[in-house]
Amino acid sequence: MKVVGVTGGVGSGKSVVMNILKEEYGAEIILADLVAHDLMEPGGQNYEEIVKKFGTGILSHDGTINRQALAACVFKNKEKLEILNGITHPNVRKEIFRRIDRIKAEGKASFIAVEAALLIEHGLQKEFDAMWYVYVDEETRIHRLMAARGYTEEKCRDIMKKQLPEEVFLQECSTVIDNHLDLNETKKQVKKAVDEILSLY
Repeated sequence: MKVVGVTGGVGSGKSVVMNILKEEYGAEIILADLVAHDLMEPGGQNYEEIVKKFGTGILSHDGTINRQALAACVFKNKEKLEILNGITHPNVRKEIFRRIDRIKAEGKASFIAVEAALLIEHGLQKEFDAMWYVYVDEETRIHRLMAARGYTEEKCRDIMKKQLPEEVFLQECSTVIDNHLDLNETKKQVKKAVDEILSLY
């Protein structure tokens, strides 16, 4: 069973591509952000260490980690962000591959797609059969983030500055899906990319 990595900058619409893969092609999808959220739940691998490092001030009344409070704590503090990443990333990586192994063992999916903005930073492009880059120009991404998430333009640009430049994505990914046009155009590009993956069987 083939495994595709799907990456791209914030606001590029990676989730749109993942939904197409799941709904139209029977792919099993793994979203790194959701894996990270699962591991931050009480009893999850990362919960106790995060609370130990960042204090009970990041907890909601029900004892769960308030992700907005945690994000605010680390957003402009490089040292704290590195501490958080050091706790979360290794376990997220292990859990992603554990889930890949489980899906392969079940043998029901047409292929597996793993979505994360940080796949290349973590060197995971070498672990997958193909890497797809979901592209949208910066100004369009800013407009979408401001409309959909209520971000300020400054916050959008701050996040983007911390992500890889476009040339690195292009260098490391075999397929580019231009997602700044309409949904039908995106679907055409996804179909072509899926055909290429399925032809590897």
